[in-house]
Amino acid sequence: MDTEYDWISTPLTAGLLRGALDVEHTGHGLLPHRLPARARAQNTDEQLAMAESQPSGVRLAFRTRATALELDTLPTKRTYVGAPPRPHGVYDLVVDGGLVGQGSVTDGNVVIVDMAAGTAEHRPGKPGTLRFTGLPDAEKDVEIWLPHNETTELIALRTDAPVEPARDPGRRVWLHHGSSISHGSDAASPTGIWPALAATLGGVELINLGLAGSALLDPFTARALRDTPADLISVKIGINLVNLDLMRVRAFGPAVHGFLDTVREGHPTTPLLVVSPILCPIHEDTPGPCAPDLSGLREGRLRFVAMGDPAESASGKLTLRIIRDELSRIVRQRAADDPHLHHLDGRDLYGEADAAELPLPDDLHPDADTHRRIGERFARLAFAADGPFAGTPGEPRPEPRRAPSR
Repeated sequence: MDTEYDWISTPLTAGLLRGALDVEHTGHGLLPHRLPARARAQNTDEQLAMAESQPSGVRLAFRTRATALELDTLPTKRTYVGAPPRPHGVYDLVVDGGLVGQGSVTDGNVVIVDMAAGTAEHRPGKPGTLRFTGLPDAEKDVEIWLPHNETTELIALRTDAPVEPARDPGRRVWLHHGSSISHGSDAASPTGIWPALAATLGGVELINLGLAGSALLDPFTARALRDTPADLISVKIGINLVNLDLMRVRAFGPAVHGFLDTVREGHPTTPLLVVSPILCPIHEDTPGPCAPDLSGLREGRLRFVAMGDPAESASGKLTLRIIRDELSRIVRQRAADDPHLHHLDGRDLYGEADAAELPLPDDLHPDADTHRRIGERFARLAFAADGPFAGTPGEPRPEPRRAPSR
C-alpha cells in the first residue's frame, strides 16, 4: 500500500476540526466531542453520552494539493439483537464545496443492543483505513465529514502532498440544537442531514448540536450554547420531551424560559430561532412515553408507538400540539422585549401533506429524502430576505461574534 504513494503524515489536532466543541485524547487518537467537558461531567445519561460523541456535522478541514489521502479511524458501531446489521457509517469527501467521494470504515468497535432486555454489550474491534484517490493536482480546500451516526476516533491522516489547516472562510456561524432528527436520524450521509443541507444552501458554517434522544432542555446544554461563538442560533424543541414523557405543562414553560435565558446570557442580540416539532402523527395528540415495537425487527422493520393516553393531556401530559402552542406563546411573550427572537412552526418544514407523500418510515424519524426536503424548506424560510437569518449566502460574519468569556 505504502509503495504506491509517497505518504506524508500530518498530526491530527483540534485545529484541523470544524464543528466539534471539544476533543479528547484517547489511547487510539483524537475523539471529537459535541459537548464540552464540563457538560459531559454533569451528564449521567448513556444515550446523551453516545449522541454527543457521534460527530454529526464534524469535519476535518484542510488545504492541500494532494491527489490521494488516507484516514485511519476507530469507529464504534451499533447493532440490535434480532435485527439485520445497520449500514456502515459514511464519510463524505468535499472538495472546494462539492461532494466528490464517499467511503466507509468497516472495522471498529461494536455495541450490541438488546432492546427487549434493555442491555448493551461492548465488543472491542480494530481500526480501519479510509482511502480517497484521484483528486485534482491543485491547491484546494478539503473536508472529510465524519459519520453522523458513529462515534469516531481519529488515528492518522496521510496525504501525498503537505497539508495546512483550512483558511477561515469568514462565513457566519450557525449553531443549531435539536433532537435525533437534527442529529441526522436516517439520513444517507453526513452532508445529507437536514442541518448540513440547510447550511450549504444558506452559505453558513454549521455547528450541529443535534443530540439524538437528548434535546431535553438540559441546563448544561444551554450553557454550551451560551458559551459557543455563533452568529445565528436555532433550537428545535419538543419531540424528545414527549418521547420520554419527561415533564408536564407546568414544568415545560419555565424550563423553556430558563433555557432561552441562559442562551441569551452569552448571545444577547444574536438572531435566535425557536423551532417547534415537525409533524409526527403518533404524538400529535397522544402523550408519551414512546416505545419501540419489536415485532418487526426480524424482518428489518422497527417502528415506534406512543404509549400514553390522549385523555392524559387534560392532566398536563405533553403532546406535540400542546408543545407547539406553548412555544408559540412563549416566543410571542419574549419577543416583546427581544426583537431578535423568532419562531418557526415545525409543520412548515414537514406537515400533513408531506407525511402523506413521505411518511416517516418508523413513525418517528425522517429518511434521506425527507431530510432533503426539511433542509431545503428551512433554508428557504430562515435564510430568506425577510427571514430571521437573512443575509447574502457566504457573506462575511459580523463582529463581534464571540460569546463573553466565562
